Amino acid sequence: MPPQRKDAARNWDRIVAVARELVDEGTPLQLNDVARRAGLGVGTVYRHFATTEALLETVATPCLEALTTHGHQALTADNPWHALRDFLQHTVEAQVTDPSLVTVVAATTDALPHTTELKQQLWTLGNALFARARDAGHVRTTVHDGDIVPLMCGIAYAVHIHGDNHHDRVTTAHRYLDTLLEGLHA
Repeated sequence: MPPQRKDAARNWDRIVAVARELVDEGTPLQLNDVARRAGLGVGTVYRHFATTEALLETVATPCLEALTTHGHQALTADNPWHALRDFLQHTVEAQVTDPSLVTVVAATTDALPHTTELKQQLWTLGNALFARARDAGHVRTTVHDGDIVPLMCGIAYAVHIHGDNHHDRVTTAHRYLDTLLEGLHA
């Protein structure tokens, strides 16, 4: 992709920043609303993002990239159980603090190829960390590979229902995850 003109790059940054604000406020993302709030023409927003899904995925990308980076680092840790626990702690915290993440990860199709790549990397890393901890004897044999994602989604859902503010959500997420990890640990 050729480099963008400075004004086009500024517009892209403004669109993403406004979308981030809307998502964080819990306002449904609509390209027309983004354009109005960003002080841009609707056509400008559509030139950068053909769909709301593409814009939402762009908003979620920094979080997905950070989780992927953390997963790669966790694979190099000496203790497989601590690595899995640390990765899951980062993941659940991201789930309850970044409203774009849950929607993007739950989507069955992606608007952007980079989103698909990141999601696949996350699943691969999570499965590798889980398998590594299980193979080292740290995870109960009754827990299967496919159990972790639904359990983590359950924690995120419960926290969204019971957490009143940012601090409460993070604290509650860590408490629920600690309980889950105690149940997983062999």
